[in-house]
Amino acid sequence: MQNKITELFGIQYPIIQAGMIWASGWRLASAASNAGALGLIGAGSMYPEVLREHIQKCKKATDKPFGVNVPMLYPDIEEIMNIIAEEGVKIVFTSAGNPKTWTTWLKEKGITVVHVVSSVKFALKAQDAGVDAVVAEGFEAGGHNGREETTTFTLIPMVREKIQIPLIAAGGIATGRGMLAAMVLGADGVQVGSRFVASEEASSHDNFKKMVVDAQEGATQLTLKELAPVRMLKNKFFNEVQELYKKGPTVEELKELLGRARAKRGMFEGDLEDGELEIGQIAGLIHNIKPAAQIVEEMMTEYRLAKEELAKGY
Repeated sequence: MQNKITELFGIQYPIIQAGMIWASGWRLASAASNAGALGLIGAGSMYPEVLREHIQKCKKATDKPFGVNVPMLYPDIEEIMNIIAEEGVKIVFTSAGNPKTWTTWLKEKGITVVHVVSSVKFALKAQDAGVDAVVAEGFEAGGHNGREETTTFTLIPMVREKIQIPLIAAGGIATGRGMLAAMVLGADGVQVGSRFVASEEASSHDNFKKMVVDAQEGATQLTLKELAPVRMLKNKFFNEVQELYKKGPTVEELKELLGRARAKRGMFEGDLEDGELEIGQIAGLIHNIKPAAQIVEEMMTEYRLAKEELAKGY
């Protein structure tokens, strides 16, 4: 399958495995890339030298293109970018920051740059900054999210109408039918997160993976907008956040409750009670843990079948 996204990245299918904190290490990224998608290492949960190790291991595990996702709000950003350049990474997805800050620097080193946005306004800013493509992520997505609460079904056609560069849809996409729907709305490819959390190669804890598989409709909710909006599974910690909200908390009180390493505790260490468990609404449609290659294969098979059914008028 050839289109703007497969040509841009040199991959077989227009599927990007999202670079998620505590889930997207070299094993998942290399497995997704070997299956024909674009695997991303999630730098957000890695110290600089840990990232270097993951990049080096990923290069040994695949000869296919892979990239690194970099949330720009982290303190070691300069060191992280230098490591990416030194290790010869050719694709970088940036998020949580101003795309103007690093896009030119990265492109001067021959790196393809994609920026993650949650609104038309930020998509236009990313295009003006010179990125090669944007990921438009809807309200359904897991992890940190846009404040506008614009859903993927609404966001994709609005962004498509305004930008000329390739567009990748994200948020609520875990199946081939979801992929087809996003592309009918104007996307050139899809970024998939939650479905790959429940993969064998994801570095997230088995307890967390099983909770994702067991999740039903309504199991997640967006909260903590005063800090950084995050969608998470409802558990003891989530309930404590909701109880605090009843008292009209200050930002400082919310920060105190959140504490440090809350996401690591939940997603990486498997504390299902006191951890922050970030996942998308589509978790209600994820029923099993599979190898990443099987996830990619099943998405593409379902995509082709759904496309054929539409063409036949079923």
